Amino acid sequence: MNGEELALNKVGDIEVQVDKKHRLDMNHYATKKSAAQSMLDVALLMANSSQLKTILYVGPGYRFYIPLIVLLGLSITLQVVVGLLLVFLAKYDLNDTRKHAKLERMNNAATVFVFFTVLINIFITALGFQSHSVG
Repeated sequence: MNGEELALNKVGDIEVQVDKKHRLDMNHYATKKSAAQSMLDVALLMANSSQLKTILYVGPGYRFYIPLIVLLGLSITLQVVVGLLLVFLAKYDLNDTRKHAKLERMNNAATVFVFFTVLINIFITALGFQSHSVG
């Protein structure tokens, strides 16, 4: 790197290597990451809302009516919880070492909730129907 001196910062279990001119602002990074994840969460929330509207329109005559209602409701609830966790994560200062344990627990909880949301949406897709069969 042209003989420039490099700083090695330890962030959690990740070591970030940056030159001294370009310090990595972890608060800015976390805020951008949370915003991007929130946008994806909103997109999935809109898709689940649309699916819920469709299944309610089709009515109880559909074979998987109750399971889909339950799974869609659970998915939407988990997405709202993850969104709230991301808002709180973006609010805190990552440089405050007193809050690291709390932030790590919140981040781990958000990760687990996202995993279960993905898992639930796999079942929703498996139980769902193609748009051409609605009519």
